Amino acid sequence: MLREELVFGPIHSRRLGASLGINLLPTKGKLCNFDCIYCECGWNKDGRVDEKLPAAEDLRKALTAKLEDCKAADIAIDSITFSGDGEPTLNPDFPRIVDIALELRDRYYPAAKVSVLSNATRIGREDIFQALRKVDNPILKLDAPTDELVRRINQPQGTYHVAEIVENLKKFNGDFVLQTMFLKSPYFDSSDPEVLGPWMDLVRELRPREVMVYTLDRKAPAQHLEKFSEEEMEELVKPLMDEGFKIQIRS
Repeated sequence: MLREELVFGPIHSRRLGASLGINLLPTKGKLCNFDCIYCECGWNKDGRVDEKLPAAEDLRKALTAKLEDCKAADIAIDSITFSGDGEPTLNPDFPRIVDIALELRDRYYPAAKVSVLSNATRIGREDIFQALRKVDNPILKLDAPTDELVRRINQPQGTYHVAEIVENLKKFNGDFVLQTMFLKSPYFDSSDPEVLGPWMDLVRELRPREVMVYTLDRKAPAQHLEKFSEEEMEELVKPLMDEGFKIQIRS
């Protein structure tokens, strides 16, 4: 499900409400340093027909036009959300584009939040980290507690170490949203105590202001994946809820 516009929507997001999307990646392809087994955009190898990335001024023009149209039509926007076909922080203009999005949000929809959905692989870069500190909702992924499990579910392209990601996440001092996909497959099960227990320990260590636990919602590229119900996920994360963590559960 590729987004073929730089700015799209608003669409109803199960996590963010009326969400106006920003796709900083190719409009006819996919660019990501993960190749997640559940990605609704498909496998990386199937999305390489387009490698053109939008520049900061492209975004300014497209977002201004869309916000003006939405304002004129009295369309509600709860969040301006960086998502798109892959990892948004891979766009070299990402820090500048965040500044533009914040500027235009303040002008047209000051009550809306600016959100970024990221796999957290580039938060070790100071410019990326500082850009994410500016937005209302830095939503950062951690699907599994060990390098081996991450390889099974996220298939990182290049070097990836959970310990390094965790240390970089600590720099947010808890002021971020941790996002985790819960699913079952022949080679990964989020409810397995060897997965769930260490993941909960990382949540306790990081103490994010909110945890988003979600499951499969659209067709995935890998076969034999199973989703969890909201009731199942609530039972799995109940120990954290009992400890006072704010957890948003979406099926």
